[in-house]
Amino acid sequence: MDQFPFVVIEGLDGSGKTTLRKGLFRLFDNLYGVTPLSVLTTNFLAPEVAADLVDGKYAPTEANRGRYLQALRADKQATIERLIAPALSQRPVIADRWLLSELAFFQVKHGQTPQATYGGLADAIDLVPDLTLILDAPTSTTMQRAASRSAGDSVRDDWDVDHVQTIVRVTYRAITASPAAFPKIGPTVTIDANQLRADVLANAWTALLERGLTPDLEGSLQ
Repeated sequence: MDQFPFVVIEGLDGSGKTTLRKGLFRLFDNLYGVTPLSVLTTNFLAPEVAADLVDGKYAPTEANRGRYLQALRADKQATIERLIAPALSQRPVIADRWLLSELAFFQVKHGQTPQATYGGLADAIDLVPDLTLILDAPTSTTMQRAASRSAGDSVRDDWDVDHVQTIVRVTYRAITASPAAFPKIGPTVTIDANQLRADVLANAWTALLERGLTPDLEGSLQ
């Protein structure tokens, strides 16, 4: 391992992404003395497209679909160049969503196929995740968890509904079933998110260990 890993966590709202991210953060920090960098799928590092990012996500229309796609390209390029790539020589990077979620969102909210969306984003993403952990659970479970969030956490009436989340889950599975068609997603591991949180974390950590994606005990690269 000549640099630290870039790890992505994907899953439906309420699947436990934030909990897993925090757990991995603590394991890297406590076991290896290295503090990961946490990023989101959208980081607003390209201010000139900020308005298009907001419009395309929260008020999706056919008219703003193209602008939203271009805005995502710019934001992901900036995130890779300014945050992820510089960090990997010093620390792991853990992303709460990345490319898989964008493909599913465009399918559901913009009516654009994952293949078309991937074609518009792939050449802007020159850094492939070392591993994408996909938390999978029935929508009945994830929606119940999402609904129980504190008032400060976001739940969208046009997104956190059963038929939409079901389509998202089906889309995730269809995309990951054809890895050769979406190589910039990188290797994936699907984890049963209907387990105890400790078991989800253990499964994720095992996946990292099996792929040599952890530093040595002094926190340096192997």
